[in-house]
Amino acid sequence: MGFGEKSDLYNVFMDQSDFAVGEFVQQSINQRCRLFKEYKEVQREKLADPDIQLVCDETNIFKWTALIKGPSETPYEGGVFQLAFAVPENYPLQPPQVRFLTKIFHPNVHFKTGEICLDILKNAWSPAWTLQSVCRAIIALMAHPEADSPLNCDSGNLLRSGDVRGFNSMARMYTRLAAMPKKG
Repeated sequence: MGFGEKSDLYNVFMDQSDFAVGEFVQQSINQRCRLFKEYKEVQREKLADPDIQLVCDETNIFKWTALIKGPSETPYEGGVFQLAFAVPENYPLQPPQVRFLTKIFHPNVHFKTGEICLDILKNAWSPAWTLQSVCRAIIALMAHPEADSPLNCDSGNLLRSGDVRGFNSMARMYTRLAAMPKKG
């Protein structure tokens, strides 16, 4: 074989890489279609779920924000909390990265970064979950904290030691400071 001639191995590789590129492009299209479908669903259901307002970034379908209302009969009641979603390119096969932008005192939320410790955002993810259902799961987590896997140790320690009153007081204070509209 002379200089510049292509071997059979090269041709096989190129055929496979063309297939791989085509498959990648198709996956990317499928992922965007899924997000567009979710976007349409959110638009249709805006009034159906008044506790969640999910908004797609105008320039990037992979960036979303949500406003969720604090669940009733919790220290978060009356608060409105903002979440940031970073949707990976291979969504829905992998979960979105979600974090609180609003400060919240909760054992499963890192106080500084807003990172959320929730199994469906890690090892229990399924493509059946949608961004809307993730918001519902986060609201449920707010109402039922898991003190045994804390990202906020102070919050987790209050609950684990049985100081529910202290936890509620701190959570209510931060809700008032960070998640409620300022008066006057």
